[in-house]
Amino acid sequence: MAQRAQPVRGMRDILPPQGELRRRLANAILEVYTGYGFEVIETPALEDLEVLLGSGGGENEKLIFKVLKRGERLGEELARGGDLADAGLRFDLTVPLARFVANHLNELPVPFKVAHLAPVWRGERPARGRFREFVQCDIDIVGEPSVAAEVELCSATLDALHRTGVSGCTVKLNDRRLLRAVAENYLGPLEDPAAVFIELDKLERDGADAVAKQLADFDRGAVRRLLEWLEEGDPSAGPPEIASALEATLSALSAQGYSAAFDPALVRGIGYYTGQIFEVRRADIPYSLAGGGRYDGMTERFGAPALPMCGFSIGFERIADLVDPNLLGPAPHRIAVTCASDEDLLRSLAAAHAQGTRGENVVVSVLRRARNYRKQQQDLEKLGYSEILDSKEFDKSVGP
Repeated sequence: MAQRAQPVRGMRDILPPQGELRRRLANAILEVYTGYGFEVIETPALEDLEVLLGSGGGENEKLIFKVLKRGERLGEELARGGDLADAGLRFDLTVPLARFVANHLNELPVPFKVAHLAPVWRGERPARGRFREFVQCDIDIVGEPSVAAEVELCSATLDALHRTGVSGCTVKLNDRRLLRAVAENYLGPLEDPAAVFIELDKLERDGADAVAKQLADFDRGAVRRLLEWLEEGDPSAGPPEIASALEATLSALSAQGYSAAFDPALVRGIGYYTGQIFEVRRADIPYSLAGGGRYDGMTERFGAPALPMCGFSIGFERIADLVDPNLLGPAPHRIAVTCASDEDLLRSLAAAHAQGTRGENVVVSVLRRARNYRKQQQDLEKLGYSEILDSKEFDKSVGP
């Protein structure tokens, strides 16, 4: 017997009824976002490597699944020892959005509010709850330079989480410009602070000693004082306009009844952030549920004006394990019709169609009756079918 094929390591199959739960979860989130006026878009899974590389994606750029050139072009590159890949699977939805906006700027209103829910891929080491293919759920605002963008993104994200039953959350807020000012105050001028930010972002996971070891090129005392600021610092350590903008965001969120707080230790390792950064945390969960920030000017890489841009991404895979299905709206009433013959199948299919039994929240599945009918019933019940009828019962229920 041939060995059963398994998914590629770090990827997985989604079985029912989990697939149905994920569909309802996605719909609930998008319902909130579209209620705020965010427009749904789609972008290709594959992007040119020149789009993905050099985008400020930090460590994620090292994890790109690259795609080989095709046909004669691959043969030519093999012969001359050139670059074999020219495309890659997207590692997030932010970089493709910047390319999308640059390509379609004349077709879009500005400011433009966009929602984007789709899978992304990263070739990282698989671990429990960590996959190489996973879904991101993003909202972004393009063309709004003020903190009104940050406030709306945080509000919509918290509302979406609450809609799915993930409540009791707090927005943690910081600013990359503040972090750079503080880091340079202790470590001296940084031509490119991305490498330092990547290490500082590991503070919660790895601890202060491990981070200090990675920053061994800097004065040990300066690193210690920087890490101490990350524990207890406040916005006044940076330029006054940055502290004022942070206070404006926090005040606006608090005025709307949301929980929000400044967090000096919030860094986020991705390099393309240019201003305020934020995450959603809950006290009983040891990881963030959503994250994002301002990344002004990314469209300039793709030949468009340097537009203000800000985005927030829900960790779809993380909240899928926390969601309360009862808050996703009423589950559809699921009816299974089992048929003993070809004639029964055709008659029940016609009856279901003619009587309009498949409504907005009703599922009618017409199936051939299995030889092991008891197991079939048990399997259908696991899928959420609360009513299992034979074809004759179904015909009577829908009438002549």
